[in-house]
Amino acid sequence: MTFTTRLKEEISKLDNNEIEKRCIISAYLRFNSQIKSGIIITLENASVARFIYKIIKEIYGISPKVTIRIQKRFRVKQIYLLEINERVDFIKQSLMLNDEPNLDSDEEKLSFLKGAFLGVGNVSNPSTSGYHLEFILNKEKDAKYIAKLLNDFKLNAKVLKRGYKYITYIKMSESISDLIKMFKAINSLFEFEDTRIYRDHKNMVNRLNNCEQANLEKTIISGSKQLEDIKYLEDHDLINLLDEKTKLVLEYRKKYPEVSYQELANIISLETDYKIGKSGVNHHFIKLKKIKERSINVENR
Repeated sequence: MTFTTRLKEEISKLDNNEIEKRCIISAYLRFNSQIKSGIIITLENASVARFIYKIIKEIYGISPKVTIRIQKRFRVKQIYLLEINERVDFIKQSLMLNDEPNLDSDEEKLSFLKGAFLGVGNVSNPSTSGYHLEFILNKEKDAKYIAKLLNDFKLNAKVLKRGYKYITYIKMSESISDLIKMFKAINSLFEFEDTRIYRDHKNMVNRLNNCEQANLEKTIISGSKQLEDIKYLEDHDLINLLDEKTKLVLEYRKKYPEVSYQELANIISLETDYKIGKSGVNHHFIKLKKIKERSINVENR
């Protein structure tokens, strides 16, 4: 069972008042039904099918005809068809299905978004892919309207065209989490947050490991260059131009070619009477480099 399926099932089992139910069914019929002389609703989620059936029956006193079909393409699954052939014009008029919805309160807006999500919404699995929540709509004006509602709650929704469809989507994990929270789907919220915390921690560890690896490679390269500089001075009898403390640091670099400046400073301070820090070690290697550069400049004249 996908995360989207679990989220929709949880939403469909929550209690709703009369206003919320009307907004939910208004969005659902608007975006996920065929409306002609009758109304046909096609669903794949049994829990959502029961939920929509119950709302229609409670509000309009109608029991939609239920047909269950078995689809065997790709994988076996049940398809639920709800058919409404009574009071169709009254339903269309009472829900203003031919006009833009008139939603004043946050309660109405959230309930409308909830119905839209049940009908045409989808969330990527937070544990296996990037964070992405979307509404798949047939009309651009509908996609923009859903985006407007989401942005009324500062969820940073955007719209794009994908083939013949229009997609209203949210990419920020915090915004997706906020919407699930506003839907009051607490179990799904906990699952999403647990996964997000785990992924963020894992990404942080990976970044730290990458930084550590990069620093190690940088240290090795730096140490290798310093060994080359030391060998150059030794081959050209220039070591005696250095003071005793610098010679000591160079000897320890030869013994420990892969350690960082700080580690080298700690070793020297521990094993000798010379107390030195990271900047002191760097100062001695600057001396080494300057003598080598002067020697090379003299040779090239």
